Amino acid sequence: MGNLHLSKTERIDVRTSSSVKQLLQDAARASHKNVSEFLLEAGVTAANQALADRRHFVLNEEQWQAFQEALDRPVQAKPHLKKLLTEAGILG
Repeated sequence: MGNLHLSKTERIDVRTSSSVKQLLQDAARASHKNVSEFLLEAGVTAANQALADRRHFVLNEEQWQAFQEALDRPVQAKPHLKKLLTEAGILG
């Protein structure tokens, strides 16, 4: 989380209910942080977790071979998928 110590030039505004604000204040206090520090750390942690499987994944040798084979396979027509992606959905 080295990014937390970079120069802070941007602002994020958040609106919430009184009860959520109180909860965040209590949690920040219990963590010996101010609310901004608490939210920033929690937000960065959650963002890294949400993006982790999109940035880095680990495969054993057998899985890596299967992955490479799947990438190397020739493209196959998928008429049902094409139909699904070209027809209007229930929302229009």
